[in-house]
Amino acid sequence: MDNIKVNLMVEGGKANSGPPLGPTLAPLGVNIKEIVDTINDKTKEFKNMTVPVVVTVDPNTKKFEIEVKTPPTSQLIKKAVGVDKGRKEKGAIVGNLTIEQAVEIAKKKMESSLAKDIKMAVKEVVGTCLSMGITVEGKDPREVIKDIDKGIYDDKI
Repeated sequence: MDNIKVNLMVEGGKANSGPPLGPTLAPLGVNIKEIVDTINDKTKEFKNMTVPVVVTVDPNTKKFEIEVKTPPTSQLIKKAVGVDKGRKEKGAIVGNLTIEQAVEIAKKKMESSLAKDIKMAVKEVVGTCLSMGITVEGKDPREVIKDIDKGIYDDKI
């Protein structure tokens, strides 16, 4: 029998044996507590963030692997800015991201990004800020994207 992969979204450091993890893995006969403990250990740095996790189980040997993916860009932005949620009302501004923070997030997301280079990845991060009500360098994210295209932030990217 082939390995079974289970894709999950868990809050960093707070996985538990309840749904969806327990009911999905229980029929495989694996040690769910051990899997939960491993997930929590590997995701503890992402406290208060939703993190994608892939659990791969060999149903024959009952061995498992845990792969923690990078959290969604919006989660990384919220953590960097120090807010719990994006904007609630149209036009509301809830925080400000620096270009350095945008570059750091872009570096973390490069592996899963469709961007060809870091500059494009930074523009993806800045673009995400627009819908969240977050300014970048105190400006509308659309302005910052134009500035990135002009090379204004090249020394920081």
